[in-house]
Order: sequence, then structure tokens, then C-alpha cells
Amino acid sequence: MLYEFTPKGVCSTHYEAEVSDAGVIESLSIKDGCNGNAKGVSALVKGRHVDEVIGLLDGIRCGRKQTSCPDQIAKMMAEVRDKIKQ
Repeated sequence: MLYEFTPKGVCSTHYEAEVSDAGVIESLSIKDGCNGNAKGVSALVKGRHVDEVIGLLDGIRCGRKQTSCPDQIAKMMAEVRDKIKQ
């Protein structure tokens, strides 16, 4: 299923993820932000379960910001996990 998310407090502006009913990330698209990092993170989360990605990325900060693109991806995946469990 396709999930969309608007991150807050970061340079990227929109995330789209295709996640299976079993919670495995099939793809992640990141709009704006650091192009190379976005492509790298997208490649690294592909094939992983949302719970694993949350554990890896939650709480990562970017400079003096209270969040980061990876942290926002973790927040997105937490929302996805909650929707899958419904």
C-alpha cells in the first residue's frame, strides 16, 4: 500500500513509501533535501521491516535541529505501523 507523509523541521518536503501488508518497505521516495542522502537512505530501508527502520533511525538529529530526515522517516514508519495494525 502507498503511504504519504509530510516531514517537519527538515529540508525534505514529502515522503512516499510503498509498504507491504506484512510491514516490509518496498520503496521510499523523498522529495527535496539532500539528493544523495535521500537516495542512500531510500536504498538502505528497502526490504526492511518498518520496526527495524524505526529502531535504526529514530532520534537521529541533524546539526542543531531537534530532528533529521532519518528521524522523520522513523516517524513516518511509526504511523505506517499503526495503520497496518488497524
